[in-house]
Amino acid sequence: MSRSKAIDRSVRLMLAAIGVSSVAGCGTRTDFKQPPPPPVVYVETAARHDLPLFVESVAALDGYVTADIRARVRGYLRTQDFKDGSLVKAGQVLFTIERSEYVAAVSEAKAGLLRAQAAEDHDRAQLARNQNLRQAGVISQQQVEDSSASVHESAAEVRAARANLAQAALNLSYTTIRSPISGVVGIAQVRIGNLVGQDGPTLLATVSQVEPMRVSFPLSELDYVENPERFKDLALRDLGIELMLFDGKPYAHRGVVVATDRQIDPTTGTIQLQALVPNPDGLLRPGQYGRVRIPQQREARAPMAVPEKSLITVQGTFSVAVVKPDNRVELRRVEVGASAKGLRIIRTGLREGERVIVEGVQKVADGALVVPVLAPKADSGTPPPPSAKPP
Repeated sequence: MSRSKAIDRSVRLMLAAIGVSSVAGCGTRTDFKQPPPPPVVYVETAARHDLPLFVESVAALDGYVTADIRARVRGYLRTQDFKDGSLVKAGQVLFTIERSEYVAAVSEAKAGLLRAQAAEDHDRAQLARNQNLRQAGVISQQQVEDSSASVHESAAEVRAARANLAQAALNLSYTTIRSPISGVVGIAQVRIGNLVGQDGPTLLATVSQVEPMRVSFPLSELDYVENPERFKDLALRDLGIELMLFDGKPYAHRGVVVATDRQIDPTTGTIQLQALVPNPDGLLRPGQYGRVRIPQQREARAPMAVPEKSLITVQGTFSVAVVKPDNRVELRRVEVGASAKGLRIIRTGLREGERVIVEGVQKVADGALVVPVLAPKADSGTPPPPSAKPP
């Protein structure tokens, strides 16, 4: 046998020995990773619930009537005749503006009216004389016509003088600023001694009638078209609302929807509604926000609902994790309705009796194997988070 063939045979034998030892070594290793056990999740059974159903929306509060108090003439603010934030009556004096300039203007307008009236009296007397002289053949018809035109012109001057006097008296009245409504006046925006009305009507304060309060809120197009008859002839219906304040507590008095806007806003897909809410104790103020709840009409059959926490929300769509009989997860798209008592109504996508994951949904994926455990009741205390190992 040649030397090269002997070397090649030795190499092959060495590689074969290394392969055998590797296989033997693999057979004796015990440090490989075991697959993790399926996660434990809490489930609840989809069932029908007799729920008090409401349509909820964010609401803005404003006075029944709100009036901006403005200075309509130029002058220095002389007095403020109310306390900031107090109750005022309709016709009550709120501010006065220095009036000497406008008193003088009224006197001048009166004098102008007297001059115009005297000129009219003179022209009428001259017309009467010229008419007599014309009958005697002393003057021409043209002179009579000129006298008649002078009478008409002086009569117009009298009417203009009366208008000037009325305007001067009106400007004088504007120096005393009264509240047009009864309500709560805000904090004065201008203080005594400042020049107001220089470049236009200056905002001095705002008065709001706060009994009752006006509540404005949007209603989705879907909620509107499902029950359009509820929003017709509102004057004949008692479509009540419940107002939830910023602290989450319900307001003591219920309101009534009184108006529906003429159109649906195409940018938001909502229609604006207005309601009136009693405010006898003055708790509500313009500018407050809250939530309104309108009771929905009860359906013939109790709706099916699942806990809010079981819903998976992605870009405005809703899904639930359903545990099938083989304990594998199916992520299923659902159409939801109103919510009440921590539950959300499921309109389509779920059947009664199916198991839905309510705790541990973040651990699962579509098709994953899980260990389902029935979720404890709410009155048994807060359940601990599901363990990674079966109990």
